Amino acid sequence: MKKFVDLHLCVQFRDAEILRNMVSKSFESGYRLVGIPLPSNVQPDEVQNIRKICREAGLDFASRVDLTPRNTKELMTSLRRLRRKFEIVAVLCTSKPIARQAAKDHRVDVLSFPVAKPRDRFFDGAEAELAAESSSSLEIDMAPLLTLKGFQRIRLISCLRRETVIAKSFRVPVVISSGTTISHLLRKPQDYSALATLFNMDSSLALSALSEAPLRIVERNRLKLNPDFVAPGLRVVRRKDP
Repeated sequence: MKKFVDLHLCVQFRDAEILRNMVSKSFESGYRLVGIPLPSNVQPDEVQNIRKICREAGLDFASRVDLTPRNTKELMTSLRRLRRKFEIVAVLCTSKPIARQAAKDHRVDVLSFPVAKPRDRFFDGAEAELAAESSSSLEIDMAPLLTLKGFQRIRLISCLRRETVIAKSFRVPVVISSGTTISHLLRKPQDYSALATLFNMDSSLALSALSEAPLRIVERNRLKLNPDFVAPGLRVVRRKDP
């Protein structure tokens, strides 16, 4: 049985009532793990409170930071400062230099691109090749497909068709997330799988993008953040008493 994951549940986490309603809706929709984006200066007690509320709703919680760097220098500084603080690191790629740097940096888990500006979506063959080597994933938020209308929606679907073909060619994992800020735009995984046919993703691949692909990211990073982690395939199994 698949464990469905929503890596981008954009909830107002400091409002406990809104948070409870949103995570309860996520559980009812079939999700069992959610990634919630947090500010870089979030406090440990706030994270623990989110984790507690999610656990009470039956959900596993993964902390996430969405980086929106203005240049590559700012991106590198943020990665050095925040990588070990969050379980998921996503980068909104607003320029080609930022996209290239994010794609080749193994500290970046998720690449995302502007929705309203198709010309600023820099996911091409070169980008995909770098992402494949660094194990980064391409994230597709589904909320815009529900809110955009007319030509804007058509352009977005056209971009997504092109990008998913490129991702498949270079074996870059695709992650489908809700990207929603309000509960009434949240849909079941099977509904998102059906919507994914708009950009030519078949059902099995779309369901994997809602389960196995995001789950691998969380499990990989939780292993790395474990104090016993040394390197991939190497960890401390017993510490010698001082």
